Amino acid sequence: MLEDKYIIEERIDSQRVFDGLILHIDHMNYRLPNGAVAKRECARHIGASAIVPVDAEGNVWLVKQFRACLDQVLLEIPAGKLDFKGEDRLEAAKRELKEETGLTARSWIHLTDIVTTPGFSDEKISLYLARDLDAGESHPDDDEFLNIVKLPLPEVIARITRGEITDAKTICAVLMAAQVCKQAELSY
Repeated sequence: MLEDKYIIEERIDSQRVFDGLILHIDHMNYRLPNGAVAKRECARHIGASAIVPVDAEGNVWLVKQFRACLDQVLLEIPAGKLDFKGEDRLEAAKRELKEETGLTARSWIHLTDIVTTPGFSDEKISLYLARDLDAGESHPDDDEFLNIVKLPLPEVIARITRGEITDAKTICAVLMAAQVCKQAELSY
C-alpha cells in the first residue's frame, strides 16, 4: 500500500551472533522512517509443518509432549520442523504425521501459513487438515516422547475456549479445520 512506504525500515547491515541447534540469531541495524537507526534481533528458524488429523468419526488426533521451554506437558497437533531449507511443506507434514501418530491420510487441505512470533522470529508454520486416515505404527525421533490423544473436535474446541490448550499453532489450525469440516458437512 502507498501508506506503507512511511513505515518501512531499511536494513543497513546484519551479523550472525549465534548458531544453535534450532535457531540462529542475527543482529541487524535498520534505518527508521524518521532517519534514526535501531538495532533489531531476529531468531532465524527453518520453518515447520503442522497437521490437524480428523478421522471419520470426527476425532482429532493430538499429541501430548513435554516442552522444556515451558517446563510442562502440552496437548498439541502433530508438527515438526522442516528437514532442510526448501523442503516441500506438505511432504514434511506427511512425514511428521506418520512419525508422531502412525497415521497416513488420503486427503490433505492446506489451511494457511502462520508466522508465529514476527516481533523476534521469522518462523513460518504451514497448517494442514488431514482426512481419510489410515492407522499404522508411529516412529517418533529418538529424542521425542509422545502420548497420542484422540478427542472429538467439539471437545478440542472447548478445551481451546477454556484455555486448556494454549499452543498457538494448535489453536489456529484446529479452529480453521473446524470451519472447513463444517463447510464440508453443509455441502453434502
